Amino acid sequence: MFIIRYGTLAHTAGCLPLKELTAALQTYNIDFVQLALSKAIQDIDLSPGKLSPGLASYIGEQFDRAGIRIGVLGCYINPIHPDPAVRRAEINRFKEHLRYARLFGAPMVATETGALTTFQELDPYRYEELGWDALKATIEELAEEAEKWGVFLGLEGVSTHTLSSPAKMRRILDEVPSSSIGVVFDPCNLIGEEVHLQDEIVDQSFSLFGDRIILAHLKGIYEEGGRIRHGAPGAGLFHTAEFLNKLEAHKPMIDVSLEDVTSLEIRDTVNLLHNLRKSL
Repeated sequence: MFIIRYGTLAHTAGCLPLKELTAALQTYNIDFVQLALSKAIQDIDLSPGKLSPGLASYIGEQFDRAGIRIGVLGCYINPIHPDPAVRRAEINRFKEHLRYARLFGAPMVATETGALTTFQELDPYRYEELGWDALKATIEELAEEAEKWGVFLGLEGVSTHTLSSPAKMRRILDEVPSSSIGVVFDPCNLIGEEVHLQDEIVDQSFSLFGDRIILAHLKGIYEEGGRIRHGAPGAGLFHTAEFLNKLEAHKPMIDVSLEDVTSLEIRDTVNLLHNLRKSL
């Protein structure tokens, strides 16, 4: 059995000065981080237009000295923002991340895909189609930029977003046939409220785009007062061990980023996940 490498969002440790951040993350027993620059690094101005080869390399070097890879740059934009000017600014910010990702040591830049209901007020009948057209145009532009810089554009599906199902993820991969596009697979986000269908949704995902997965997210599903919420991985209603074994079969040694987990829970969660896999 190969060992899946676990990481987490860098800002799980908080928004800290860079050297304090890497020192805190060093204590978590993780292999990599998903780094959203402005959410995690307090003492450097990382607003749009500020990146340079020197700055990206410096940040990457600090993580490397701490023994932690930057597995992915998180740049969570709204790629279908209804205001064209705002959308253009978001696209340009993402492109800047794509240009410098390799200098951070990151092979990919990832985003979600905007709310499914974004254009509902504008057109109650065709809003899904309008959202899809906007997403496709954005993804085509970002995939072309990713190809130029030799990095992956990571797309994450969520049950309430434009890519709301495994079938829609497959559709965007077919309609924008770029090898620079990869899938950030968060099974719990795709499952949403359909917890009773979780195995079907997971298996369909692997069937439709298992070969395109470049990163996985992992959290737990919990029920409280008749409502579904997400929390720390490894417990709750999600079939965690089974998912990890299926993931390993499709993508040996893939990075798995732990979400909805606090800094105090990280080490215990990593140990729990390793033990869960051994139990099967």
